[in-house]
Amino acid sequence: MTAAEIHQPETGAMLTTADGAPLKEALARAMRRARFRAFLLVVPLLIFVLVTFAVPIAQMLYLSIHNPVFSDHMPRLTAYFEAHPDIDVPGEDGFAALALDLAASKKDRSAGRVGTRINYERPGSNSLFKSGARKAAKFKGPPYKEKLLKHRKDWADPHLWNVMKRAAQAHTLGFYAAALDLTYDKKGEITRVAPERRIYVMLFVRTFLLSALIAALCLLLGFPVAYLLANLPLRYSNLLMILVLLPFWTSLLVRTTSWITLLQSQGVLNDLMVATGMVGDDGRIQLMYNQAGTIIAMTHILLPFMILPLYSVMKTIPPSYMRAARSLGATPVTAFMKVYFPQTIPGIGAGCLLVFILAIGYYITPALVGGSTGELISNQIAFHMQSSLNWSLAAALGAILLFGVVLLYWLYDRLIGIDNMKFG
Repeated sequence: MTAAEIHQPETGAMLTTADGAPLKEALARAMRRARFRAFLLVVPLLIFVLVTFAVPIAQMLYLSIHNPVFSDHMPRLTAYFEAHPDIDVPGEDGFAALALDLAASKKDRSAGRVGTRINYERPGSNSLFKSGARKAAKFKGPPYKEKLLKHRKDWADPHLWNVMKRAAQAHTLGFYAAALDLTYDKKGEITRVAPERRIYVMLFVRTFLLSALIAALCLLLGFPVAYLLANLPLRYSNLLMILVLLPFWTSLLVRTTSWITLLQSQGVLNDLMVATGMVGDDGRIQLMYNQAGTIIAMTHILLPFMILPLYSVMKTIPPSYMRAARSLGATPVTAFMKVYFPQTIPGIGAGCLLVFILAIGYYITPALVGGSTGELISNQIAFHMQSSLNWSLAAALGAILLFGVVLLYWLYDRLIGIDNMKFG
């Protein structure tokens, strides 16, 4: 709408457009059309974010509390538990529901899945359900309890029935309890698992501590490099930038296996130390398949993610600030600490947060070079997704990791402020 299209009526009258419509309404319609066109432009990006980010996270969170395997494949027994919630070991009617469900699971080949679900809390149940399904399929009628107990006395175990009763609930917080090294005892009360099985809390602590250490090492190594990049002449800074970006052009797997070649007991680094007499041939340093290997390899891989945010902030700091501080009598160290360093805080915060978040979710590098002492929580999540097939526990571990990151992000916002963070 142009100024020529606006009709100017007599003094004191309402402004209108050429077609007689009120100018205020016409402008409102134009603004709505503009906003709608802008929304259409971002719709593809919005759909992409929802499909690749929001929906998978929502599915993970739901999967961590939802496991309907038992209730879907044992409907009669699930209905029995709903009608008799206070009975531990049932009578003939409860065993009848169990036997009929076992026989049905033999036909649809779901006994293994049901047994695996119970096996999460009661080891040995997988084989019990598979053999029980084969046996129940041959039953001609009652008494079901007598026949099942003749098959295996384990069917009379109160702990087994308590586990099945909990598994019959499609929605449960039990996987979060397992992710925190908690379990249900034979009486159905929550307790800590045996000391030799307490691994998840230890892995969470190790993951966060190693990630913080790696972020600190990247800051210590990356700050001088970023300073040089920001202050060297252009021809030298361009060459240094190529060296910084070079790891991005190399496969992550190649970089990790290169560190294996360098750090293993018979590797290049140990051979060099033996050749120079720093250590004896029988005193080679173990730098691989432990925490040291994980820290070294991940620090090298994540170092560019610290350098680039620092460089982007340092490049905007005028060199005249340091010269002004020196001219006013400040020593180089005082000028750096009082004038230059505070202005790099946004880049430090952005780099540390970026490196930390990337480190806690790394999988390939700890799996290849970490060994048993360098394993992180991501390796256990992958194990349950690929090997044990306990997807609900994997989802619970991932959800706790996500909650931890969000909490740290919130603390960062409260202490430093997200508005002060700069990536470029």
